[in-house]
Amino acid sequence: MANLISADEIMFDAFEPKMKARYIMYIEGIPSMLLKKAARPKISFEDVVLDHINVKRKIKGKGDWGDIDIELYDPIVPSGAQAVMEWVRLSHESVTGRNGYADFYKKDVKINMLGPVGDIVEEWTLKGTYIKSADFGDIDWTSNDVAGITLTLRYDYAILEF
Repeated sequence: MANLISADEIMFDAFEPKMKARYIMYIEGIPSMLLKKAARPKISFEDVVLDHINVKRKIKGKGDWGDIDIELYDPIVPSGAQAVMEWVRLSHESVTGRNGYADFYKKDVKINMLGPVGDIVEEWTLKGTYIKSADFGDIDWTSNDVAGITLTLRYDYAILEF
């Protein structure tokens, strides 16, 4: 006799999807309105191989939280470039060549995904975040594009609060 699938498995269950455009990101010193695009956290794990005679057994090794890229608008006021450089200067001062203590330049960053009425439906906290690289973009007399900044952020780990 054939196994029949139940009606509960066949019928579509309605749900409210999270929308990519409904988010707000909080970085101390950078106004949230400058955030144009951001990635959510990602993690990967190293392999640990246990050799035994002629077979290999694999177990999970250390976790590594991957860098995230964010894009910022760069308005005249408040200047996105100035806000980014103030953070950069906490870790490296171009004029003197001095570096800063991690306690100065590492920040906690929050990413909140919002529901349709502005309620927070997902919250990530990136612990120990700092700027790995800052790209202040190009300029072009033939373009009508808005100036922007791309940052690659590195962080120690992420916590999904809810």
